[in-house]
Amino acid sequence: MKPIRSFLFVPGNKAGWIEKSIAAGADALILDLEDSVPPAEKAPARGIVASKVDWLVENGQRVYVRINRSPHLYDYDDVMAMTRRGVEGIFISKPNGCEDVDTASAMIAEGELRSGLPIGGIKLIPLLETARALQFAHEIACRPRVSAIVGATAKNADVARALGSVWSAEGRESLYFKSRVVMAAHAAGKLAVGGVWQQVRDLEGLAESSRKDRALGMDGELVLHPSNVPIVNKTYTPSADDVAYYQGMIDALEAAQAAGRASAIYDGEHIDIAHVKTAREIIALARSLESGIA
Repeated sequence: MKPIRSFLFVPGNKAGWIEKSIAAGADALILDLEDSVPPAEKAPARGIVASKVDWLVENGQRVYVRINRSPHLYDYDDVMAMTRRGVEGIFISKPNGCEDVDTASAMIAEGELRSGLPIGGIKLIPLLETARALQFAHEIACRPRVSAIVGATAKNADVARALGSVWSAEGRESLYFKSRVVMAAHAAGKLAVGGVWQQVRDLEGLAESSRKDRALGMDGELVLHPSNVPIVNKTYTPSADDVAYYQGMIDALEAAQAAGRASAIYDGEHIDIAHVKTAREIIALARSLESGIA
């Protein structure tokens, strides 16, 4: 899956907001049909979202949709309407485990078949918001249609309720489950997505929270407000200083290898081929983001 630093939620019932959202600079939008849409507006929101997908894609915006749950399945009408060209993936909330992910995947496959789309082309991203889903994070991540799993938390929200944890700015209560999601995702070759920063006006707090998620190994974050996008993008983008540092590391090892050595001292630290592999990955990420490949 291409890197995504920021997924910005946009209420699906707000046509004007959807159009304005591309100015935020998020790598991907999540057009939301679930919690941010009042019950009476869910059906109209489905039509609004469907009508905006082509325009967003034409303007270079990657598009995801979060669908609703029904008592027994994920919302059938949502799935059929959103399995359409231009939708890169579908987010599902609160799966109880692999069986819910498999059900959603089968429903999406039916939608793809009816729409004449390649089976498996639309990706699936589960938000792991139940204790059981977090327990089976790796098994969920290994599902073929799943491209990423989300280990995110907000104050007094679903994960906190499911685990009985109490939110803190330090994030100690979320350290274990976020680390578990990172390991599960990367073991399956998928992306790990973090966030969510609920105190959207506290930009310093967001920057610190994002830094901690990035340090854990998250690949990107869910974002609730357009003003938060630049901070999250910056956190997950190697800086010019980073690129210079890692290029220097590569050059130092290449010089050592030319002299017949397998390691070198660089910036006061011992480095070898393992460190240079990391350096090459970071530089490749920076170049892909700079060129717009990501």
